[in-house]
Amino acid sequence: MTLTTPWGADLDPESVLQEYPRPQLVRDSCLNLNGYWEYAITSVRRKRPPAEGDWDGQILVPFSPEAPLSGVGRQLQPQQFLWYRRMVRLPDGFAGERVLLHFGAVDQSCTVTVNGTEMGGHDGGYLPFSLDVTDALVPGGEQEIVVRVRDISDTGYHSRGKQTLDRGGIWYTAQSGIWQTVWLESVPGTSISQLLLVPDLDSVTVTVLLDETGDVGRDLSAAITVSAGGRTVADAVVVPGEAVNIPVPDPHLWTPDDPFLYDLDVRLLSGGREIDSVRSYTGLRTFGTGPDAAGHTRLLLNGTPYFHAGLLDQGYWPDGLYTAPSDAALAYDIQTAKDLGFTMLRKHIKVEPLRWYYHCDRLGMLVWQDLVSGGRSYRHSVVTAPAVGLPHRDDSDHDAFGRADEAGRDEFLTELHGTVNLLRNSTSLAVWVPFNEGWGQFDANAVTDLLRSLDPTRSIDHASGWHDQGGGDLKSVHVYFVPFVLRKGWLRDGRAVVLSEYGGYSLRVPGHTFNEKEFGYRKFKTPEALRRAWIKLHRQQIEPAVAQGLAATVYTQLTDVEDEVNGLLTYDRRVVKIDADTVRETNAALVRAAVGS
Repeated sequence: MTLTTPWGADLDPESVLQEYPRPQLVRDSCLNLNGYWEYAITSVRRKRPPAEGDWDGQILVPFSPEAPLSGVGRQLQPQQFLWYRRMVRLPDGFAGERVLLHFGAVDQSCTVTVNGTEMGGHDGGYLPFSLDVTDALVPGGEQEIVVRVRDISDTGYHSRGKQTLDRGGIWYTAQSGIWQTVWLESVPGTSISQLLLVPDLDSVTVTVLLDETGDVGRDLSAAITVSAGGRTVADAVVVPGEAVNIPVPDPHLWTPDDPFLYDLDVRLLSGGREIDSVRSYTGLRTFGTGPDAAGHTRLLLNGTPYFHAGLLDQGYWPDGLYTAPSDAALAYDIQTAKDLGFTMLRKHIKVEPLRWYYHCDRLGMLVWQDLVSGGRSYRHSVVTAPAVGLPHRDDSDHDAFGRADEAGRDEFLTELHGTVNLLRNSTSLAVWVPFNEGWGQFDANAVTDLLRSLDPTRSIDHASGWHDQGGGDLKSVHVYFVPFVLRKGWLRDGRAVVLSEYGGYSLRVPGHTFNEKEFGYRKFKTPEALRRAWIKLHRQQIEPAVAQGLAATVYTQLTDVEDEVNGLLTYDRRVVKIDADTVRETNAALVRAAVGS
């Protein structure tokens, strides 16, 4: 029997993830294409889509064929193509000067045709892309969209996170194809393509970028309004492409305890005439590191030490795999973590749909964002042995780290640019994490320098867990198999010391597990035994370390995932394994220890 979440059990196939997918660049023009598409799986030798009547059946987009909610239940193999087909009739008046076809994410490589004309494609399974399909549209009739996907998963060097064709333990079911919202948008010939928002404590710097294909003359300007509760608090007019700093009087700062957001409206003008407009938002805040009263390096929020009590968040669902069954499900994970007293989620080796970050912004949840790992097969001596105390290695040895392919390293750096570009406006994103436990790690100090040049406003955990190269802002350790002791040498390092993974205590809850396997770092038979161990771990090991200077913690983990039953929540999100009062008091004690230091 398939394990389902409450939202998957109640899913309406006629209304799947209908929310506007891009909360920080909102237009009124949106035609959501989630729902049933035709699909087929063929050999890669087949270069043309199936003929009419030869398709395998229907797939519920945006769930991958491996996900139960897709209705397919098939694993795409490296030597196969996955084909999609959808007929679309545009509403009257929808098509303006241009029509863009947006894909939130397609895993792993794809090409797209519209009415038989190839419009382009995309490589990489985690970032959005858009195609201008205007010239391929037929007036007044149905439009045929065909997508061809290939996913070689973990058989090459491409980024794939924790997906593997041979799943088990800490490695999860590989998924493929469309896994985020597909939608059409009508835009003018010259339109706003992106807003770059850089907030601080009393202002926001805004840059308006354009996508120009039309001839509207050169007299272009952008009128920007900042508002709170429907009341205008600041405004400015700027030339597109130039940054403008907009002071905000009586600034209301964003914190997890008070996640206040300002609304932004941007109107693109040509000769004083409005030709495009978008809505967005931002929160006024700053991140960084600095000393507390005792001289310990801490993570800073708005210039003040702020303890990050976090959870590892894999972003997997038993019924949707990479795709949450609903927008409410996305928000539930965040709100539940917040209700348990956590202030941070470390998004682990995955880039989520933009609505997940929006919910973190509005609910008040700090985010540590991992980049997605790739590379060739990982050596045990590199990715596992350091867990039991073996020395860290120099990551310029590309072959040892599975990074001998120059093309793979270049691809990672390209995706790094894309990820920063996608998420840079997220109010809640506090820390970038380019590498985890040596998985496809290479040249971490140089990668940190690149990240810093792209985004100097956030902290960087350059090598989470092990293979520390001495860079970044954080001394980052993972401890599972031995008691945690804060070493004095770490505190003299100058970086903030963070326990970026620990715990992993497992408890099987009958009726709420993916299978009969049980992976965890310490196993318990009853909820009461787990609760006592949780309290003992934090009181005896973590609280004293926080008082001595530990700046952040990331407990493994938010939910069970497949074989792993070490979540605070079951995989189906139906059971919280430790009572909420106990977890809240533990987190409150960590905060008190940090403040008391």
